[in-house]
Amino acid sequence: MKDLNILLKPIAFIKTDFPTKFGLPRQGTCSKATYGRITFEKEYRKEGILKELETFSHIWLIWGFSNFECNKDFSPTIRPPKLGGNKRVGVFASRSPNRPNPLGLTACKIEEIIYGEKESPIIVVSGVDLMDGTPIYDIKPYIPFSDSFPDAKEGYTALTRNKPLLNVIIKEKLKNHLNNEQIKELIDILAEDPRPGFHKDTSRIYGFKYLDKEIKFHVEDEQNLIVDTIE
Repeated sequence: MKDLNILLKPIAFIKTDFPTKFGLPRQGTCSKATYGRITFEKEYRKEGILKELETFSHIWLIWGFSNFECNKDFSPTIRPPKLGGNKRVGVFASRSPNRPNPLGLTACKIEEIIYGEKESPIIVVSGVDLMDGTPIYDIKPYIPFSDSFPDAKEGYTALTRNKPLLNVIIKEKLKNHLNNEQIKELIDILAEDPRPGFHKDTSRIYGFKYLDKEIKFHVEDEQNLIVDTIE
């Protein structure tokens, strides 16, 4: 049978508060306060294209790793950061972006479907782990009876899933840089500890982009995460 070359093109792009990879939730469901706005390309802004989608609470997003060069120095095994950066697992036993095809998969909650605006329809979602500007290739409804497996095994990810959340401390004077919704989103993300699992230096200052700001923080005694500056 002949190989088929399928040309994928984005149907939409998502707007989020995260311009860079570092600082993103490791999984969208870990930080339910992270929001995104899905805006369709002009040719897909058709009447009826989302008909009945409002009857579902969640959707699957199939998207592209737009800021990662797949197949460059491709390796059949990778080192998951949460396993300390030393243990290797197969690429298909991971969700690493270093894979043959640059595709990601996220289940997220529909918060609102907006009609009547210039770029409508717009889908507002929560629990996202996508960078700002990520291309969306397909959207499918999440169907609980077929998509959920309560008895499924989770493998090595169980080793880190139950790790206690960090206590995030944002100094009062720094909170003036953010509104309440942004503070909640930031705390959700930082509590999961965005550092690679093999980084244990409590004196090191980390930084990542959030909106148009630079967030700098350090972890104290592996229990408290202190936001040092918001610039």
